[in-house]
Amino acid sequence: MTDPHVPEVATRSEVERNVLLVTYVLYGLSFFVGITAVAGVIINHVKMSDCGDRVARSHHRWLLRTFWFGVLWTLVCMALSMVMIGLIGFAILWVWWLYRIIRGALAFAEHRPMPGATP
Repeated sequence: MTDPHVPEVATRSEVERNVLLVTYVLYGLSFFVGITAVAGVIINHVKMSDCGDRVARSHHRWLLRTFWFGVLWTLVCMALSMVMIGLIGFAILWVWWLYRIIRGALAFAEHRPMPGATP
């Protein structure tokens, strides 16, 4: 019988899932407060190296790619904004970012790995 006053120790898998949940929330909040994605990418870089679970690793990779490709295309759109094409690019980038976060969060909730995961 377990003592109700002694906290249970979380398994490594539960801790990895909680970290990923926090990072998905941070990326989602970046629509309102852009700096939260920077906090999320830092967590992804730190946690990916010691991640033992293949599914969790695939989600860290997914989020890292989302962030860095988002940065790349933001810079391209900024450069192209002078000829107005960049504004269209920003709209496409916004939809793409939203798609990546929603798709990743749904797969995360179903305990599925993201595409491109290493075995």
